[in-house]
Amino acid sequence: MSHGRNMMHRIAIILTAVAAMLVLAGLASAAPVHASGCATPTGPNRVRCTALIINHAMQRVVTAPQGYGPVQLRAAYGIGALALTNPTTTQTVGIVDAYNDPNLAGDLAAYRSHYGLPACTTASGCLRVVSQTGSTRRPIGSTAWGLETSLDAEMVSAICPRCHIAVVEASSATYADLGAAENEAAKLGAHVITNSWGGTDSSRDPSYDSQYFNHPGVAIVAATGDSGFAAGPIYPSTSPDVIAVGGTTLTPAIGTSRGYSEAAWNGGGSGCSSFESMPVWQAALPNAVAACGTRRAVADVSADANPATGVAVYDTYGYPGWYPGMIGGTSLSAPIVGGIYALAGNTSVAASAGARDLYAHASYTPPNLFDVLSGSNGTCSAILACTATAGWDGPTGLGSPDGIAGF
Repeated sequence: MSHGRNMMHRIAIILTAVAAMLVLAGLASAAPVHASGCATPTGPNRVRCTALIINHAMQRVVTAPQGYGPVQLRAAYGIGALALTNPTTTQTVGIVDAYNDPNLAGDLAAYRSHYGLPACTTASGCLRVVSQTGSTRRPIGSTAWGLETSLDAEMVSAICPRCHIAVVEASSATYADLGAAENEAAKLGAHVITNSWGGTDSSRDPSYDSQYFNHPGVAIVAATGDSGFAAGPIYPSTSPDVIAVGGTTLTPAIGTSRGYSEAAWNGGGSGCSSFESMPVWQAALPNAVAACGTRRAVADVSADANPATGVAVYDTYGYPGWYPGMIGGTSLSAPIVGGIYALAGNTSVAASAGARDLYAHASYTPPNLFDVLSGSNGTCSAILACTATAGWDGPTGLGSPDGIAGF
């Protein structure tokens, strides 16, 4: 009987990997040009989202999703059927983004219906959408940030379908407004808050830590950015109060026990903060110290972010429905990891001090993380800051999720 179950499990992995290969092959005929989903910040203390999309000139109407869906993502990160059967489904994931997406509820319903996920509506209380002050009077709209919000909500849905979702829309893409939205998400009772945005490393960062990201018992994840090592790290991923999520390239690999392989994505952000000290839980790792000395090093953990191995997103606010191509960036990896934290249902303990518990419980034997061993996001003098290797490294941190045990 055990042999039969193992054989069925391997067959399921192979079929899922084959399906993923077919999904990706549909876009392999031409290499798309990707660009940032949000405009470059034009003033001080402003940020942009970290979604990478196909250049607008290449848009076309499509009738079917292109890219990974929930089944592929859950198989790749070892959560499989657990996403629908895990009893800890009362977790709330807060999503903090700028501006209003007026079509979010309908788009999320369409995405979840297409993939057979349970409904999550405002009427049932599963979905809440408020302003940074908690009001239902929301800010002006932005199609660019709207696509980001759709990506975030749909990826949380893919990983943790029974979680509640609280979207907090900031009035602008400034740290002051997004920080107020961060505090509102925590006030609403979010167990996890995911942030797919960031700005340049700055001397103001330590003060923002205490103003906006000091929420003990809440797992706060933040994207590390999409411009590789050369661009330097972005805040808030450099905050010691958050879990910094880097990016990988996730590829189907038939014949492997996992069904996928992963390498550091060359666009993922990493590096050493110029203004944040390395937390004691990170300083215990020789690799991190070798990369950044006494400064906070990113990333802590990672997941798929390469738009060439990206996901399908449904969005009708500025787009015709299914986005005409795959979407990636660390805007993808952050909500994946946020969803896994929520699925684990352990955030009151695991989020006691940023990524401290993640580092304390990281293990490859028995595995609760996949160690990413290849790829880089640039060149650097301290090679561990930009090149994947055994154990911790800059682009992928401790690795990518293998189930929920590490979270």
